[in-house]
Amino acid sequence: MIGKLKGVVDCVGEEEAVIDVNGVGYLVSAGSRTLARLEPGQPVSLHIETHVREDQFKLFGFLSDSERAWFVRLQSVQGVGAKHALAMLDAIDVGEIESSAILGDPMPFERAKGVGKKLAQRIATELKDKAPPLGRSLGAGAAGLAAALAPAGADAPATASSRTDNAMRESAVSALVNLGYAESDARKAAAEALRQLGDDATEGLVIKSALKELAR
Repeated sequence: MIGKLKGVVDCVGEEEAVIDVNGVGYLVSAGSRTLARLEPGQPVSLHIETHVREDQFKLFGFLSDSERAWFVRLQSVQGVGAKHALAMLDAIDVGEIESSAILGDPMPFERAKGVGKKLAQRIATELKDKAPPLGRSLGAGAAGLAAALAPAGADAPATASSRTDNAMRESAVSALVNLGYAESDARKAAAEALRQLGDDATEGLVIKSALKELAR
């Protein structure tokens, strides 16, 4: 199996890209958000999820291991295939996917192409109360997004915001767990705190707000 590709972007299409690794071109399927950030001739490192079928060997590429891990987790829900999972990762930041899953909120999933209310509700229901996937990098994939694309240019504002939210969430969860709260409860409280605070969120405010949630 292939877990990661590090090479040069050869070309980019509507649903896939070719990554040249030492003269071998790998055809990698990816979401539009990922493909939009690939630039022909520039170095890139992609986390790969390999799908093997009787008549197909397909590679799916992601700029962070957290994206890849959620791609796998989303497909654990009945009725969710690779296209649905990619559509959700295109429409929703990883941090918001995690928060929506923890809180059992189906509305963000409905923003994804091809995901209706019924499927969104099933996703929210089945993922609620489950710990977020750690991935191969044990949760470090989100921070690795900038490193993956550093040679190609600066990060987009939305990506930077997503990384900040993830960092604040994990810091708050760690603080709450150290105070004796269960990790599942800490994650729910931190997710709700981030949602309520929105753009005003800071690490300190997230922790304080999460503590209020836990005290209810």
